[in-house]
Amino acid sequence: MKIVFLDAKTIGDDIDLSGFDTLGTVVKYGFSTAGEARERTADADVIILNKVEVNEQTIGKAKNLKLVCVTATGTNNLDKEYLDSRGIAWRNVAGYSTESVAQHTFAMLFYLLEKLRYYDDYVKTDKYVDDVTFTHFAKAFHELSGMTYGIVGLGTIGKRVADIARLFGCRVIYYSTSGKNIQPEYERVEFDGLLAQSDIVSVHAPLNENTRGLMDAAAFSGMKPSAVFLNLGRGPIVVEQDLADALLQGKIAAAGLDVLDAEPMREDNPLRGIKDSEKLLITPHIAWASIEARKRLMQIILNQIKDFFHL
Repeated sequence: MKIVFLDAKTIGDDIDLSGFDTLGTVVKYGFSTAGEARERTADADVIILNKVEVNEQTIGKAKNLKLVCVTATGTNNLDKEYLDSRGIAWRNVAGYSTESVAQHTFAMLFYLLEKLRYYDDYVKTDKYVDDVTFTHFAKAFHELSGMTYGIVGLGTIGKRVADIARLFGCRVIYYSTSGKNIQPEYERVEFDGLLAQSDIVSVHAPLNENTRGLMDAAAFSGMKPSAVFLNLGRGPIVVEQDLADALLQGKIAAAGLDVLDAEPMREDNPLRGIKDSEKLLITPHIAWASIEARKRLMQIILNQIKDFFHL
C-alpha cells in the first residue's frame, strides 16, 4: 500500500506519524498545488490531506486510489460526485478538537473581558514599580457570572462551551442555525433575540447557506454596545468589513476571532487596521490545534485506514 500525505505541514512537525509506516510506503509532502497533487497521487492507494482540492484535476491520474482521508471535519474540498463515480471512499474526522476549541474560546474571552493586554503591558513597562497603590484600577472589568452567554450553533463544540459557561455562572441561550437543533438543557431563542440579550456572542456553527454572512452590519447593530463577539466557527460567517466598522464605531465592545474569511490573512483584510488589542484579538486558526487534539486526529485517521483495509 502507498500512502501519500499531500499537505503534512497542516498537521504540524511535532506530531509523530510513524504509525503510518507500519501500513506500507509513506510519502509526505509539506504542501501540494493542484498540479503537484495530480502527479503525486498517480500511484497512491490512500491520500491524506487537509486543504487540497480533491477532484478530477487533482486525482485524475490516481488509478490505484481507494481512500481519501481528510484531516478535518469539513469536506467542502472534496468533489464527492467524482469520488463516487470512481468508487473511491472518503473519510473525515469529527469531535477530535472539542476540548481544544472550547478552551481557546475562553482564553480569548478572558483576554478581552479582563483587559489582560493592558494590565500585562502596565507591569512590563515598569509602571507598577513603586506605584502609589497596590491595585491599579484604570481598566474596569466585570464578572462573567451573571452574564448572558449567547451561542450561535449548539453542536458538539457549542454544547461544550455552553456547559463551561454555565459553570462560570452564565445564563446560556442559543440560536440553531439549522432550525432543527433542540437542546432541552438550554434556552433556544431566535437570532435577533440572542443578539439583543447576550453579553457574549460566541459562534460555533458550520459554514453553509444559513450561516454565510450571518454576522453582518445588521447583526452587529443588534448587539449590546458592551458585548464581546467571538468567532470560532468559520471565517465567512462574518462580514469582516461590517465587523471592523462595528468595532470602530463602538457598536460592540470587542471581538475575538480564530478564523477569517481568507486564510492566511490577506493584506486587504479590513481588520488589519485595528491595532487595539483590547478591542480586537485575532489568532491564526489555532483553536483546534492543541497537541492532544492533533494526536487524537491522526490516531483516528490511522484507525480509519486500518478499518477500511481490514488490517
